[in-house]
Amino acid sequence: MNETMTTERPRTAAATAIQALSAGLLSIERIAIMGLMFLLAGLILLNVVTRYSGMPIYWIDESAVYSVVWLTFIGASAMTRLRLDFAVTMLTERLSDRAQKIAKVTATGLVVIFGLALGVMCWLWMDPVGLARSGFDAREFAGQTFNFLYTERTQTLNWPTWVLYLILPLFAVTMTVHGLANLVEDMGLAPRAPLRGFVLSDVDGVN
Repeated sequence: MNETMTTERPRTAAATAIQALSAGLLSIERIAIMGLMFLLAGLILLNVVTRYSGMPIYWIDESAVYSVVWLTFIGASAMTRLRLDFAVTMLTERLSDRAQKIAKVTATGLVVIFGLALGVMCWLWMDPVGLARSGFDAREFAGQTFNFLYTERTQTLNWPTWVLYLILPLFAVTMTVHGLANLVEDMGLAPRAPLRGFVLSDVDGVN
């Protein structure tokens, strides 16, 4: 009896820690989404005004594009935790309760695997170890690996492109954490945590 309680406590503690980490990330994502939406609306309005007045600002279009990219990935990460990804239930709704739970856990596990795979891909692509071996010299790193990520710059903003591409590894990490939080809930290791700051309604076909 005592052994069962001691094994359940670490599992519950780990599940609670994952949920807490996911909740913290979700609160940051909520602020980032609101900020990016405000920024995007401001950029579009400024673009309309400057073009109408005959004094267009050439870097606004590129800024708006990257704002949309970051907004998309951050929003997709938040949607993972909010379980707003659509589900095809034509098959699962005809299964038994146990089979439905297994299918749900499997689907959530695949989300976690995808996040981990994306993180590995970003690690190999950005190759921070190889960059460090090159003394953080972008030109030397590009000459050794033919990876020109750290030498490229955006067309109008003239920003390093790797800074903007950081959204990919960030998305991989946050989606993995949110997927793990959903997984521990689907497996019954922890009750579903309330998601503060978001008003959700029950919709058929949504996880």
